[in-house]
Amino acid sequence: MSSGSGIDYSVWDHIYVSDDEDVTNPYVDTPSLYRMRHRARLERTAEFQQRGEDLEDNLAECKRLLQEAQGRLRELDEGDEDEEKVAELRKVQAEVRKLKKDQKSFEKMIEEHQREEKKLPWNVDTISKEGFSKSVLNITKEETEEEKVEKHKTFVEKYAKEIKHFGMMRRWDDSQKYLSDNPHLVCEETANCLVVICIDLEIDEKHALMEQVAHQAIVMQFILDLARSLKVDPRGCFRQFFSKIKTADKPYRDAFDHELELLKERIRTCARVRMENAMKELEEEEKQKRLGPGGLDPVEVYKSLPKEMQKSFDEKNIQLLHHVINKLDPEEGKYHLKRCIDSGLWVPDSGEGDDEEENDEEEKD
Repeated sequence: MSSGSGIDYSVWDHIYVSDDEDVTNPYVDTPSLYRMRHRARLERTAEFQQRGEDLEDNLAECKRLLQEAQGRLRELDEGDEDEEKVAELRKVQAEVRKLKKDQKSFEKMIEEHQREEKKLPWNVDTISKEGFSKSVLNITKEETEEEKVEKHKTFVEKYAKEIKHFGMMRRWDDSQKYLSDNPHLVCEETANCLVVICIDLEIDEKHALMEQVAHQAIVMQFILDLARSLKVDPRGCFRQFFSKIKTADKPYRDAFDHELELLKERIRTCARVRMENAMKELEEEEKQKRLGPGGLDPVEVYKSLPKEMQKSFDEKNIQLLHHVINKLDPEEGKYHLKRCIDSGLWVPDSGEGDDEEENDEEEKD
């Protein structure tokens, strides 16, 4: 067909299938030779594609590190300068320069790789590809309550000592440096653990320590809130919080202090409820231990008895007990007597035994 028809066949010039079909060897089985060459070509293609994916991954990681370094650089530019901060600033500046250089290098290698890809000849495997092989839904699996509890438990067991140390800190600079050295502590689990420590301290009546740890819990909560508002990882913005709080205006400090007071009040309430529940559980355990053979509590039964019956038990006077029961209405006397037996206040066998012993002694006399 002539070129005037508008169809350009030159796009097919680089279709490459010769390694499968052209050259054969009389001493090698032809189908086996085709399979061997085909497998070798597939391996070369896979290696080439993997090299491109590695370059893309390295570029993405470099950009991420550069973004974090630039964030730290902006934070260090804010606030007062001291000798330590200047040294840290120079270090971060050098890191930013190196990452920018690495980024340009990766971009250049990716461009070269793309140019090589365009020059590759087509073959039977690359001449056509399916447009869609599957549908993928970007669904984020939410953690169950059991998974959250297990995650919190594992984290606290691993970093309990570091969390308590952070909770006892008082100065802004000390807290910032400690989190810089332990960035893994900047998370929800640390904030929750600090609140639990506060409740335990309040129960132990260590009120001053409770207020100190509560202060650090609010520090962590403010960092997490700042990260949510900026939509960034909290480990990348805690320095920004400390820079802000150290030079904060009155409304911001008032908001911090207000949240701190609310937390301390909630801690006191929670500690009080826990103590009340513990007392109830202790009373219930004691009650279960006291229960008589019929399942009744002797303390409750004793309080429900007539005064004279109570007196008989106080004096351990069985004759007075029989006398009081005989004076009562038969049904009422039977009711109280049964409750005394079911609660263990009175064990008839032991009482009868005492009477028999007394009768034996009288006969001997």
